[in-house]
Amino acid sequence: MSLAELETQLRPVFLAALAGDGAAYRLFLDAISARLRGSLRHMLLRIGRSEASDAEDVLQETLLALHLSRHTYDPASPVTAWAHAIARHKLVDHLRRSGRHAANLPLDDEAYQLAAPDNAAPDARLDLERALQALPERTRMLIERVKIQGASISEAAKAEGLTETAAKVAIHRGLKAMARFLTKRGTGPT
Repeated sequence: MSLAELETQLRPVFLAALAGDGAAYRLFLDAISARLRGSLRHMLLRIGRSEASDAEDVLQETLLALHLSRHTYDPASPVTAWAHAIARHKLVDHLRRSGRHAANLPLDDEAYQLAAPDNAAPDARLDLERALQALPERTRMLIERVKIQGASISEAAKAEGLTETAAKVAIHRGLKAMARFLTKRGTGPT
């Protein structure tokens, strides 16, 4: 089943679940579990992790996160993209805890393509550029090096003459400032 077909099937089910339909919620969890399990296995395989237990661990963390954050779902956006994004974040967390670097983790392209309308990319890029420009130059350079160019924290810190700890703090504060900037502009979560 294509992601678009799954979205068409799951969206009304999830909306019914949010309205309190327990059977719909069970159906949603069963269907999204099957899709996420396959997606997580695929991403783990692409980075050289073939243990089935890794995918199952991340899936369980994802299902818990979906349950706990179901109130954050925006009914105007695809439920499958929302679920895939949470799964990817849980996978990154899992890899960090296990001492693995998550920079080479492939994006789940099909979910992101479904999530974003064709004209969203230029607007999002412009919003990102404006949010970055609102930051102090050193913070902006750290974020660009680490989050956009893929450099390590160590490399970015060295380039800016900072300790790794100072670079991590600056990046964290910079990302929070960007989120506030985007929220004020009405382009981020409220």
